[in-house]
Amino acid sequence: MSTRPAITFVQGDITEQHVDVIVNAANSSLLGGGGVDGAIHRRGGPEILEECRKLRASHYGKGLPTGQAVATTAGELPARHVVHTVGPVHSESEDRSALLASCYRESLRVADELDARTVAFPAISTGVYRWPMDDAARIAVETVRDAETSVEEVRFVLFDDRAYAAFAAQAA
Repeated sequence: MSTRPAITFVQGDITEQHVDVIVNAANSSLLGGGGVDGAIHRRGGPEILEECRKLRASHYGKGLPTGQAVATTAGELPARHVVHTVGPVHSESEDRSALLASCYRESLRVADELDARTVAFPAISTGVYRWPMDDAARIAVETVRDAETSVEEVRFVLFDDRAYAAFAAQAA
């Protein structure tokens, strides 16, 4: 059954969220990196990296395409699964907002395949990929709000005051 999920906003560390799925703002290699990606790999332990390596060896030899999503174990994280998605790098000359929206839609689609009821998202593409926070928040919340999914709660986990304020402003 598809319904619209409840949307909540919290300021904190996504690796501490007790949910069915934690979404990772991954790079296309799936092999870890900085920011959220690095934190998830460090806290989740070697099982996540091992599954990512297997995905690279089997289905994603050239890496996970931008806007797509794939699941692995959550390792030592307080979740059942990690859904990895690759956000777009922000561009002043090209509208890549559909790719950013796809990250949220595809992550929810994979979460549905996993029978997840609770999903925690970071602010995808707002770190080293330089997406402006207010625009990223608008795209993220609108996409989740309009998604048809069996997920009951989507929790946006924002790292700092600025991100929290941008996302919470979308609640109205």
